[in-house]
Amino acid sequence: MGLVTGVDSSTQSCKAVVVDAESGVEVRSGRGLHPEGTEVHPEAWWAALLSALDEAGGLGDDVDALSIAGQQHGMVLLGHDGRVLRPALLWNDTRSAGAASALIDEVGLEELVARTGLAPVASFTGTKVRWVRDAEPELVPEIAAVALPHDWLTWRLRGYGPEGESPLGPTLEELVTDRSDASGTGYWNPATGEYDVELFELILGRPAREARASGRGTQGAPGNVLLPRVLSPKASAGTVHPSYSPSGNGRILLGAGAGDNAGAALGLGAEEGDVVVSLGTSGTVFAVAPAPVADASGVVAGFADAGGLFLPLVATLNAARVLSSVAGLLGVDHDGFAELAAGAEPGSGGVVLVPYFEGERTPNLPTAKASFHNLSIASSTRANLARAAVEGMLCGLADALDAVRNAGVTPRRLLLIGGAAQNPAVQQVAAQVFDLPVRVPAPGEYVARGAAVQAAWALSGSRPGWRMEAEEDREPDHRPLIRRQYRAAVAAVTF
Repeated sequence: MGLVTGVDSSTQSCKAVVVDAESGVEVRSGRGLHPEGTEVHPEAWWAALLSALDEAGGLGDDVDALSIAGQQHGMVLLGHDGRVLRPALLWNDTRSAGAASALIDEVGLEELVARTGLAPVASFTGTKVRWVRDAEPELVPEIAAVALPHDWLTWRLRGYGPEGESPLGPTLEELVTDRSDASGTGYWNPATGEYDVELFELILGRPAREARASGRGTQGAPGNVLLPRVLSPKASAGTVHPSYSPSGNGRILLGAGAGDNAGAALGLGAEEGDVVVSLGTSGTVFAVAPAPVADASGVVAGFADAGGLFLPLVATLNAARVLSSVAGLLGVDHDGFAELAAGAEPGSGGVVLVPYFEGERTPNLPTAKASFHNLSIASSTRANLARAAVEGMLCGLADALDAVRNAGVTPRRLLLIGGAAQNPAVQQVAAQVFDLPVRVPAPGEYVARGAAVQAAWALSGSRPGWRMEAEEDREPDHRPLIRRQYRAAVAAVTF
């Protein structure tokens, strides 16, 4: 094998990495920017993808396969002519919060979780589809297909698209997705591996069916809304249309694609028992699990992964921005903040930060605010405030890990990723807050790398075992005092 390309089409940008299919060593990369906002026309993603691929050296004869991982939950509505009917609503568009509540009222939380693995929230595709039904009813009869961001980009790369603007035209039956992204819609069942078409009809008010490629049986009622065909992790979605390769190479295989968190897990080489804690602007805790998870409380989202297993996930709103906010308060930069935090003892002299600066999703406290606790003249030092910020952020994520455990997952190792994971104070405190060995992988584009794993898998038929470099490994140095103080402070607050 030669080279494979992995793409991460995220909320803010599109990244493409080209790697050696045998070793996983990165050869070159490219990037294209996405517009800001929670409502974006997919053509902007297409332009950014082509730009990123061009900057990464294009799709020449040395590239054998490509796969796309994309931001989950985005809603792309297509008409019969293949045109996008309205700008896509992204995962972070909250206007469908009322639609989520309505679905829970109509169906019941426990039944929805049992049928989809998810408790409806504004992030998920299904609630956005319901919002369109209620807020833009004139669009409902025009909807011929509902796709996710990576589904639509894969379809376009294969040559399909609007009539007159794409080489192969609007063959909607060729829309495909993968199980990880399908599991984030709110109308696909991870336990059965099938769409819940009855639930989708309740959501939109129109019947639906899974798309079938040409020659794969009866096409079903023409009035049904098409949902992308769900591919297995190692399956091929087809080939890149030769018009998108400078050399006219029509043999570039396309992988199934994935959702972004599932792509990151694949890129990290996460296996059963691994828990990934991602410290971005917001935080996520997700684990690779052997069986589907249906958390009746709705705290844990029961996603599928991109490797054939499952990916229970908990999201928090407050992660790295907790550190940047307190660093700004203390008047220090990244390095100065790390130095301050490292100078305080575990437990921060009793000082606790409840880190809900922007409200919180887990626990569900949308109007909450952050607060420092147990300040005295002796404990009110800059070092204690800095370390309390790190402890508070990580304690919130430790609560998320507890929720994953309570859903039946037995973790054995923690992988700490994201920009804040490179902070040495964060690494030290993580080993004290979490009761697991902590590995900090070397920085990298793990979502795009996971897509590259998919591309190599589709090409060879075997999942590559690329080595993951670790920047830091820490054995547990568990200090129960930290979480005990944190729980007492949270319990004392009236939200």
